[in-house]
Amino acid sequence: MKHMNLKHFVSLPILILLSSIVSITCSNKKFKKQTYEPISYAKQNVTVKKLENSSINLPDKPAIYAILSTTSGDMVLELYANEAPKTVQNFIDLAQGEKEFHTEKGVEKRPFYDGLKFHRVIKDFMAQGGCPRGDGTGGPGYKFEDEINGKSLGLDTLKVKDAPYFQTQLQRAVLTEFNIQSRQELEERGQEVEAAFMDAMDLSVLEILHRVGYRFNEVLSSKKPIRGSLAMANAGPNTNGSQFFINQVDNINLTGIHTVFGQLINGYEVLDRIIDKGNLQTTIKHIAIIDKR
Repeated sequence: MKHMNLKHFVSLPILILLSSIVSITCSNKKFKKQTYEPISYAKQNVTVKKLENSSINLPDKPAIYAILSTTSGDMVLELYANEAPKTVQNFIDLAQGEKEFHTEKGVEKRPFYDGLKFHRVIKDFMAQGGCPRGDGTGGPGYKFEDEINGKSLGLDTLKVKDAPYFQTQLQRAVLTEFNIQSRQELEERGQEVEAAFMDAMDLSVLEILHRVGYRFNEVLSSKKPIRGSLAMANAGPNTNGSQFFINQVDNINLTGIHTVFGQLINGYEVLDRIIDKGNLQTTIKHIAIIDKR
């Protein structure tokens, strides 16, 4: 997962260079226009193919629950079958061994997450798991699209100038538009780039994320990445596979960038314990899926 909590973010040298350019000339009109358009989206029903039981008490609320049994304790999560059905279906099918995936051995079909570790944990941020290699580079051998409604998250009314935690995406949108590949090119077109940068500051976060490749529907009611939320880890737009993370704190800087598909109900102390122990110190024994709808 490339997107980090703001406290772990290091500003790019490009911002320093941009800020040193004081003369602003002609404005790039492209950054005064909206290019955002929602993608078409067909909602699907989530099915749980394998019936599982558990002795752990679950909420009375009709929902699909995932019980993550780990060497650090058990966590109960509600899966958002209505808000992110395709993502939830992928998670369930991998957990229950109902979906084929690729490994160095070839094609396999078994409970994917059993035996995997929380390979990347960061205090006051999140715990990440689901990598078969244990180093963050592994997956199931396929990728699928994000499942996010940016408008339901308020990203259409939030200007990027009021959300400094989206500076990385803002930089990328401007520099990509100019196809800047080197410091020399930036210096040669400095005034033009700076003018566009200032124009882009008035765009919405939704528009900026759209310009760097994120695609949003307007059908679902998406959830924000708050403490305890379960979300897909990725390496950019539409690169979801098997890796997921559970937020230890509210991470508003990840809003619209990662599909949130569940929420921790019980086991916050277990999440904190996993993070306190450090990388690769907690193993997932099994993820049981309980359908109480």
